[in-house]
Amino acid sequence: MAELVFFSGTMDCGKSTLALQMHHNHAARGRDGVLFTRNDRAGAATISSRLGLVQQAAEVADGTDFWAEVIARRTHGRPVDYVIGDEAQFYTAAQVEQLARVVDELEVDVYAFGISTDFRARLFPGSARLVELADRVEVLQVKALCWCGARATHNARTVGGVMVVEGAQVVVGDVQAGAGEVGYEVLCRRHHMRRMTAATARAASPSTATLSTSAQGTLGVGA
Repeated sequence: MAELVFFSGTMDCGKSTLALQMHHNHAARGRDGVLFTRNDRAGAATISSRLGLVQQAAEVADGTDFWAEVIARRTHGRPVDYVIGDEAQFYTAAQVEQLARVVDELEVDVYAFGISTDFRARLFPGSARLVELADRVEVLQVKALCWCGARATHNARTVGGVMVVEGAQVVVGDVQAGAGEVGYEVLCRRHHMRRMTAATARAASPSTATLSTSAQGTLGVGA
């Protein structure tokens, strides 16, 4: 039977890499699939991995209807055996329900990839609905690391190098430290609660923050 599976993790844990690898594996076995994404760091209609993999995909907008998208492709002769949706945290709750309907009524496998919580440690609406409806929720096993070396479990937004916990849920930021006013960083819960990023830890004690701060995201903590 077809399944709706939600693959979740923090930034920098390989979600987009796995999405593209899964697409490759299914396509290599002769299955026909459709790739969707929203607000990818590389631009519209693109799935990009931090390892450098890039694949064209259909861009999701607020008005996108996944049921209609699959039906239209089948009407034009495409079987559509599976759907891969990257950056699924940015989908609306209604769109997640459409994906569930695609699974249940059209027998299409749906694999959704996204982060669960935003920079405030609150669930994205799309991720919340996926947790509620998915047949399975898979936590990715590639561990992103906080600057302290502990497993990173939270996504932090910085403005001018200082962590913030207020503001719009989705804001464009840069993945490189110092490349723009808004940035993103992954932290363990302890340091997220203390609002202590690598930069603030280093300022307090230069010997404390010795690990790389490259685990940063974009587009409202995209991955």
